[in-house]
Amino acid sequence: MTYIEYLCKIIRKIQPGEPIYSKQLSESVKDAFKLNYKDASAAVAVAMKRIIENRTIPDLRSYQKGIFYRTTETVFGEKGINKNKLISDKYLANNNGYETGPALLHRLGLTSQMPKHPVLATNVARDCMRYDKKLGVAIKVPKIKVTADNKMYLQILDVLDMMDSAPLDEDQPYSVVANHIKKQNLRYDVLLALADKYYNQKTVLQLARTASAGA
Repeated sequence: MTYIEYLCKIIRKIQPGEPIYSKQLSESVKDAFKLNYKDASAAVAVAMKRIIENRTIPDLRSYQKGIFYRTTETVFGEKGINKNKLISDKYLANNNGYETGPALLHRLGLTSQMPKHPVLATNVARDCMRYDKKLGVAIKVPKIKVTADNKMYLQILDVLDMMDSAPLDEDQPYSVVANHIKKQNLRYDVLLALADKYYNQKTVLQLARTASAGA
């Protein structure tokens, strides 16, 4: 089996719109053909170029360097790549980040206003706030490195941190947050420890109000 035949076999199993990453294909080729990663990566680059040029898989498209997808026809034209999956893979995968900002307040039912774009706190960010124009999402540096253990806590503390400045529609916002804390089985002692160390006194006060509303 050639590299092209092997890659086509993999690609045809992938659903339209799903991102196809050269890095993952290279890992697969490395294992299947007993190559080192450098040689596998070079083989994939050449093979994918030929597959695209020769239309070996007619519905295969290149999104950008190293990222491909299969398309399908809809009444509105060709279906594009799944950008939500791209965003998740790039900024949130492996507990690398979490949703924050006005979109989170809207999702929790604290405000009816729809934000212009999502905001993500992610370990990938290097600046205070940056807008990814290609994916339509803003990213920012989290208070501390995001992990599987702390991301839900940081997300709630971000909500409390935003509550004074956000246009809230809910009459009982602290009760809403308290109910969310309860549903997620989060601990107030952990929230307080993180708030005291990484946030400001305003957030600590908001947490106290939330604890009282949930009592």
